[in-house]
Amino acid sequence: MKIGLISGEYPPQQGGVGDFTRELARALIAAGHEAQVITTAVSRQPSASRRGWEDGVNVQRVVSSWGTRCWRQIAEVAKQDRLDVLNIQYEPAAYAMQVGVNFLPSPWVRRSIKAPIVATFHDLLVPYLFPKAGPLRWQVVEYLARHSEAVIVTNEEDRARLSNFQALTSNLHVVPIGSNIEPVDLSETDRAAERAHWGIRPDEFLLGYFGFLNLSKGGADLMQALRTLIDEGLPVKLLLIGGRAGSSDPTNAEYAAQVERLIEMLGVKERVSATGYLEPAAVSRALRACDVMVLPYIDGASPRRGSLLAAIAHGKAIVTTEPRYPLVGLKQSESAFFVSPNNLRSLASAVKQVLQNKELRTRLECGAAEAGRLYTWDRIAAQSIDVYRHAMRVE
Repeated sequence: MKIGLISGEYPPQQGGVGDFTRELARALIAAGHEAQVITTAVSRQPSASRRGWEDGVNVQRVVSSWGTRCWRQIAEVAKQDRLDVLNIQYEPAAYAMQVGVNFLPSPWVRRSIKAPIVATFHDLLVPYLFPKAGPLRWQVVEYLARHSEAVIVTNEEDRARLSNFQALTSNLHVVPIGSNIEPVDLSETDRAAERAHWGIRPDEFLLGYFGFLNLSKGGADLMQALRTLIDEGLPVKLLLIGGRAGSSDPTNAEYAAQVERLIEMLGVKERVSATGYLEPAAVSRALRACDVMVLPYIDGASPRRGSLLAAIAHGKAIVTTEPRYPLVGLKQSESAFFVSPNNLRSLASAVKQVLQNKELRTRLECGAAEAGRLYTWDRIAAQSIDVYRHAMRVE
C-alpha cells in the first residue's frame, strides 16, 4: 500500500504530532508498506532538496502554506506517486491555525485528489481548536470529520465527542499513539552516572516531568507539590526533560514563562533542572534516571499524551491525574497512581507515598512495563492499515 502521511510539523521541528508521524511512517515501512510524509517546506531550502529520505522515511517538504495553496501541492504528490490513501495528522497548531487542510476532502479538491482521505485527530481539547474562533472552531473540525472516508481518534474521550456526528458511526476508529522515545538499556552504573550528570546525589530522589510546559499539563501544580515535599523534609529534586515550548503552539512559551516565575517565587530553583531539547536516546537516559514520573495533567491522564506513553514504555512509576475514561492497561496502584486534578495536597501525598514505599514503586514499574506492550508501534501500524483498507472500501 502507498500511504501519504500529511503533517504540518515534522522533525527537526519540536512537536508531538511531527514525532508521531515519523514513528508511524517507520512502522508502516517496517510492515512492508510504502509510506511517505508530506509536510511543510523549509524556508530558503532549494526545491530540489525538499524531497528525500530522512532517518529512514521518505519526506516531501513541499507545502509552502497550509491555506488553500496546500491543495495543489498535496494533489501533485498524490498523483505523481500514485498514493493509495492520504492520512491527515490533525492538530490545529501544527498547521499554524490555518484551515486549508480541513477542506482537503471537499468536492472541489476531490477533482484533483482521487485517493481516499483518513483524518487522525490528535487533540480535540477546546484550548487548541482555534480558541478565539467561536462556533467556527467546531465547524471546520466537523467538516474534516464528515467528509473524510474514515476518522481516527487516539482516545475514548475524543471518540465520544465525535460520535455525536451520526454520519461517522461506521467510519470512526480508535487507534492509540505510542511513545516517540525508544527505550535504551542502562546498567546500574550508567544510571548512576546519568543521575550524577544532573546533580543528583545517591541519597536523593529524582522526580521527572517530560514534555513541553503547557497549560493543560499541570506544570504549576507540580512546582507547588515540589515545594510541599521539600517542606516535609524529603531529599527530592525535579528534572524537566525535553524542550521548553516546542515549535508550533505559541501559548506554550507564555505558560513556560509563568512556571519559571513560579519556580523563583516558591524558592525551588536549586531543586529544579531542565535538560532543554535532547536527542531521543538522551531523553531515554534521562527518563531512566528518574525515580518517579509526575504528570499532573489538568484534564486527566489520556492516551493522547505522548509524555505519558513514554513513561509507560520506560516502565516508570507514574503519578498522574485520574483519567476521564478508563485507560487500557493502567489500573490504580498497579500500573499508575492516580490523583484528582488540581488537588495539590493529593498530588504531593501520592508522590511521597510512591517515593517512600519501595514495594509500591516496584509494582508500579512492573505494571507500566506490562501496559507498554499494548502501545507498541507495530500494533499501531497494523491498526492504522486496517483503517486505511476500510477507507479504500468506502470510497
